[in-house]
Amino acid sequence: MKATIAQLDASWLERDWDALKTHVSREQSELVLLPEMCFSPWFCAAPEREDSVWHAAVSAHEGWIERLPEMGASAIVGTAPRDEGGKRYNVAYLWTAEHGLRWNHRKTYLPNDEGYWEANWYDRAPIDFQPLDLKGRSIGLMICTEIWFMQHARDYGKRGVQLLLNPRSTPAHTNDKWLAGGRTAAVVSGAFCLSSNHAGRAGKLQLGGAGWICDPDGVVLASTSPAKPFVTLDLDLAQAELAKTTYPRYVDDSRI
Repeated sequence: MKATIAQLDASWLERDWDALKTHVSREQSELVLLPEMCFSPWFCAAPEREDSVWHAAVSAHEGWIERLPEMGASAIVGTAPRDEGGKRYNVAYLWTAEHGLRWNHRKTYLPNDEGYWEANWYDRAPIDFQPLDLKGRSIGLMICTEIWFMQHARDYGKRGVQLLLNPRSTPAHTNDKWLAGGRTAAVVSGAFCLSSNHAGRAGKLQLGGAGWICDPDGVVLASTSPAKPFVTLDLDLAQAELAKTTYPRYVDDSRI
């Protein structure tokens, strides 16, 4: 599968969108992973929730999601702020050229500290990590902070996930830590781990970019940067199938 990771700057979204479309067309990408809630400025940098800001972010994402067919990819994964049943969630979506838009995993592990007041802004969803089928390929979603809860990466691996996707919005000074988490999640799951991240500024917060693609043994195959904001690789998913049979994935962790 030809998969694309990206770093996007919400301050220059139209520019970055056009550049990403050009890249996807040139590379003939099948899957594009977008950063977490990337179609509006990172509003969770503010500690106090403002209804008008939330509604503006929801509206902006709805408008941009309608434009996903412009990308020319077979499939696109991202997340968006969303009102559901009187609650507010950060919800992952899978858009495909064949079936259109499907909402799926809702973010359940929410930080609440400087620059990331997410628990103040929206609701925590019930724990529910379900693999998604993409034309016979199995993908798992772990939104930003969720990647640190490795029990779900392990479970995804047991359930045959080949691609572990981590859309995120993380600060520049933590790039090394997040890459360590992505490499570990790849090893724990025996899956390729892909991440796309915000870039640019959100108030005083410098967002990190630095998306990655790691193989099932945690080897970093590619990463994004200001000079190279989009990367596409052709991934051999058979590697993820083989990885499930090797250490440490085969180790029995059932209760005795």
